[in-house]
Amino acid sequence: MSSIDPSVSALSVWLALESPTHHAPGVNGMMDLVAHEVEGLPIAVERIAGRDGLGDSLVLRAGLGNGEPAVAILSHLDTVHPVGTSARDLPVRVEGDRLYGPGVYDMKGGAWLALQAFKEVALAGTAKRPMIFLFTPDEEIGSPTTRGLIEEIGRGCAAVLVTEPAREGGKIVTARKGVGRFEVKLEGRSAHSGTHHAKGRSAIREAAHQILAVEGMTDYARGITTSVALMGGGTAANVIPQHAWFSIDLRVTSAADGVAMESRILGLSPHDPDVRIRVGGGMNRPPYEKSAAGAELFETARKVAAGIGFDLQDCAMTGGGSDGNFTAALGVPTLDGLGIDGDGAHTLSEYALISSIAPRRALIKGLLETV
Repeated sequence: MSSIDPSVSALSVWLALESPTHHAPGVNGMMDLVAHEVEGLPIAVERIAGRDGLGDSLVLRAGLGNGEPAVAILSHLDTVHPVGTSARDLPVRVEGDRLYGPGVYDMKGGAWLALQAFKEVALAGTAKRPMIFLFTPDEEIGSPTTRGLIEEIGRGCAAVLVTEPAREGGKIVTARKGVGRFEVKLEGRSAHSGTHHAKGRSAIREAAHQILAVEGMTDYARGITTSVALMGGGTAANVIPQHAWFSIDLRVTSAADGVAMESRILGLSPHDPDVRIRVGGGMNRPPYEKSAAGAELFETARKVAAGIGFDLQDCAMTGGGSDGNFTAALGVPTLDGLGIDGDGAHTLSEYALISSIAPRRALIKGLLETV
């Protein structure tokens, strides 16, 4: 691969080290690779130990110490692909302009190219303000151990750049829906389904009523979606099930809808009064809404891109969440989707476009020097 393109060769090293979220050795190995890349450069490195069985975080700092608010880059190094994916179903390979591999699009490609830009600016000393680069280990599961760190860094920033993958042919993201996650547990009364059917109170039957009610909360006109994709319950085919459970995924476009929908879901009441319902969870990521400050940052990015030679566009509000939701909700100007272009996130056909590496790297560099 190295004979094809040095960038592809270097990025392929990252892809070969598989790092699903719950595989801390792999995630920490990725943090090691980043730390090794900046050794000897004018970049300060802070490593924060992981917790709850998850990997570490890495904070890089460079640029002027002039007291100005910083510009921060956010990247995650965890992926959704289990260890062994590259050996079986998604080998690291080049086919034309496509580089395949686990997590290349979401989001090792974006993290890698942004790191190269960060290093360039740090070496050249051309940043207008302090620079921070945060690498996290748990974005793919909602950032349970790093949200506080992300928000702490974000509060001190003039702008935040997120290297999630580009959309629809290179478009960036300027708005994302908020995400809520809930789990519903139901308890009825068991009974032999043949001899004492009437004595039973089926938790699964109650779950069916509740699932239909939850799915019926979807309101496309308001951008609200509710979905149940995981469920379970029961013990045997001839027993009225005492227990059942299901999960709920909620997406909303505004903070107000997040509050209203969270209250509605947490307030689910039983259809059968003899079945108990317990609902846990809540909003996991606040909505990342368009703002005047965000629009100004986007226009800056468009000018930088024009200087590189391409017309930068943004896409409509996307349903997927990211760590950019946290900083945008704090009122910090945030641009997302600045990473590599490609397609197939979270699938076994995931790929990145090699031709997008250089211009996206130049865009990040230009933003670090301009914002």
